[in-house]
Amino acid sequence: MTTAPSREAAPASGYRYYVLAVLIFVYMLNFLDRQIVGILATPLKAEFGLTDAQFGLMGGLAFALLYSTLAIPIAWLADRFSRVWIMTAALTVWSGFTALCGAAGSFGQLFLCRMGVGVGEAGGVAPAYSLIADYFPKSQRARALAAYAFGIPIGTAAGTLVGGLLAATYGWRTAFIVVGLLGVLAAPLLRLTVRDPKRGGMDEPVPVETAAPAPVANMVAAPPKAPPFGQVLKTLLPKPSFWLLSFGAAASSVCGYGVAAWLPSFFQRSFGLTLAETAWYYSGIALVGGLTGIWLGGAVADRLGRASRGAYPLVPAIAFLISVPCFLLAMNSGAIIGAVLPGGDANGAAALTLAFVIFLIPTGLNLAWLGPITASVQHLVPANMRTTASALFLLINNLLGIAVGIFYFGWMSDLLRPTFGDESLRWAIYTGMGFYLLASALLIGASRTLKKDWVD
Repeated sequence: MTTAPSREAAPASGYRYYVLAVLIFVYMLNFLDRQIVGILATPLKAEFGLTDAQFGLMGGLAFALLYSTLAIPIAWLADRFSRVWIMTAALTVWSGFTALCGAAGSFGQLFLCRMGVGVGEAGGVAPAYSLIADYFPKSQRARALAAYAFGIPIGTAAGTLVGGLLAATYGWRTAFIVVGLLGVLAAPLLRLTVRDPKRGGMDEPVPVETAAPAPVANMVAAPPKAPPFGQVLKTLLPKPSFWLLSFGAAASSVCGYGVAAWLPSFFQRSFGLTLAETAWYYSGIALVGGLTGIWLGGAVADRLGRASRGAYPLVPAIAFLISVPCFLLAMNSGAIIGAVLPGGDANGAAALTLAFVIFLIPTGLNLAWLGPITASVQHLVPANMRTTASALFLLINNLLGIAVGIFYFGWMSDLLRPTFGDESLRWAIYTGMGFYLLASALLIGASRTLKKDWVD
């Protein structure tokens, strides 16, 4: 037995970070197109006469159904063919359907267009996870994947700000068309400048059998072949860490996606902001809080993970526990200001400022899981199974998180409206905080099983 290096020539450091920057930009477009419907909820509901629950179906189920299920066969292809080509095609498709949303003449047409967005975005994330794992060594992967996740707050902020301002000035149709065409124009940048690296090229050397010892310079490792789908399932599904990580992330995403989609409406209903004011206000919260929380989650997990693999899920588990009371305080900033300043709740500027500052904390904490958990999933299987493993993880996370989360808060708002009137959305969000507590419990469980299930 000799040890063959699994690396060819490691990608140059500068190019590695360029690739990461391009992938972040593409992920930003992914979330821009995905989250733009949140800021457009008020004009869309007025245009098509929708209830909160109907809007939740359009914003959640229409997107998540095909997005989650098609990710599996697309990931199977990405483990065998060019990941960059697949991502380029996906970017073109989801951006094109986003632009078509601007031409929808009925709720049914808009629903179908959002399904088309989901079809395209099914090929956007799992291949990117695999690419990043092959560009960065495992000691840096949580931070690299956390940096990739910067696309979430940047895209959410851009979708909220650009979509809201365009809709307030030119109408919601223009907002869809402009952001969709942006993605179509960006697709060639991905295809022409990003190379598909060797799979497993940044992993540790692995032992291979040789007939006789050979000079190290002459030893090469055959690229790992993508295994059958059934073998991936056989490797992954018996591991309790996969289920705990997947359902823990999904429970957090029910609340995360749901709150992100409905907070713009909450700010308009309960804080009295206009569409344009909401666009500026919420985009700032999403950008500053999200970037800070994602980076800290990845950096802290990478540091603590050197001593214990269990730190990867434990860091976000603690973050979720802290985020719940912060959300409740931020949503009740008016009552807090009324208790300490003359003028009571009429002091709206002070209440808005306090809410902005407090909202930064849970907005960051509820995204801190992205780097640590996605890095953990990458290490549950060998390198040639990573894309498919990521897609299986995303199937559970997104099917529950997006489809259930966005619909849940809309449905609960309609259910509570007879009792709470225009404040029903506030109380719907209160009930959703329980999903963060469930997520924390599941991830604490994963912290106890991950060391056994980890694949170096």
